Amino acid sequence: MAIDEIDRKILDCLIENGRMSYADIGKKLNLSRVSIRERVQQLIEKGVIERFSVIVNSEAAGKKVSAFFEVDCEPKHLVNVAETLVNHPCVVSCYQMTGPSTLHMHVLVEDFYELEKFINEEIYKLEGITRVESHILLRRFKSRNGLKL
Repeated sequence: MAIDEIDRKILDCLIENGRMSYADIGKKLNLSRVSIRERVQQLIEKGVIERFSVIVNSEAAGKKVSAFFEVDCEPKHLVNVAETLVNHPCVVSCYQMTGPSTLHMHVLVEDFYELEKFINEEIYKLEGITRVESHILLRRFKSRNGLKL
């Protein structure tokens, strides 16, 4: 679906602050509140906007360890492994990657003890995993929820 420059500016406003009112967006873009509301509704109906959400600061919420995993699987086990892991509450995201049957996973936990427990009791027990590589986040330089248009 093609979106015009006004739609892009509306999306940029909502990405920056999902609670920005239609009136405030309208003032910023020199459009009426009704015009903004109609455009946002069209963006929702066309699937450009999937949902509105809250971004939680994981460290402030007690999840101080952020780890990224590459989990290689035997191809016949990949979907089962993914479906099992995504149901764990500490798994933030999980994607199938190109190359060998690899899952890329982001996990948030309270501490290294909880991370070790997740690795040993959740990942290693699954059938079909051939390799697990983990990377612990040291510092975040940029994190963005949404696409800058």
